[in-house]
Amino acid sequence: MTLELSYLPLVATLFMFLFARLGTMLMLVPALGETAIPTRVRLTLAILLTFVFYPIASPLYQVDSATPLPELGLLFASEMAIGGFIGLGSRLITYALTIAGVIFASQSGLSFALAGDPTNEGQQGAIVGSFLGVLGITLVFATDTHFLVIAALNDSFTLFPPADWMPVGDFAEMATRLVSGIFAIAVQMSAPFIIVGLVFYFGLGLLNKLMPQMQIFFISLPLNIALGILILFALLMTVMTWYLTHFQEAIGRFVVG
Repeated sequence: MTLELSYLPLVATLFMFLFARLGTMLMLVPALGETAIPTRVRLTLAILLTFVFYPIASPLYQVDSATPLPELGLLFASEMAIGGFIGLGSRLITYALTIAGVIFASQSGLSFALAGDPTNEGQQGAIVGSFLGVLGITLVFATDTHFLVIAALNDSFTLFPPADWMPVGDFAEMATRLVSGIFAIAVQMSAPFIIVGLVFYFGLGLLNKLMPQMQIFFISLPLNIALGILILFALLMTVMTWYLTHFQEAIGRFVVG
């Protein structure tokens, strides 16, 4: 009995195409692609998902052993670009929490409190933004929303079939809407803090006019911080519910049905 191995190069080629898309997406998508997760763990998960999706998605690739090498290279680059766009497009929504945290910190006098943000490659940021980012990821797993991310990985082969050209125009339009939507969502989540901050500083200005001899700065700073923290915990559930709704909508753009 002889073992036929002539099909192995084609299997390896199709596997690499799948891994190019899924691996790139998994390194960027929220929750599953966080930098706090070790790279080896994410790489292992990407390989396992590639094995899972191989029987489903491999027939979609119209390649064989006679396909020219330049065409294979172009298809490989296209798969990485599609995976990168979907991953980055879904990742952008998480920056709304960081922006909202910065706005809150500037309004409540906590902008000087900086800490490494584990959701943003450990970069220095407002401690409130880091807290909201970690809380957002925790809620994604607690509400099983990360399964929506896996559904987006699967449905990407329906939305962007490997045999078609990349819709560059649609990519650019969606990227523009996503970036503009992030700032709108961040302002909406931090709107209560902005309003309270305006009223608070207006009251301080009025108090300074009525009592010029009072040391407004020394009184306002601890009061502003305490008021900001109180409002944060009072509205935390509402803010995070609002965020999860938009998070699911952002991932849902890449899910069929």
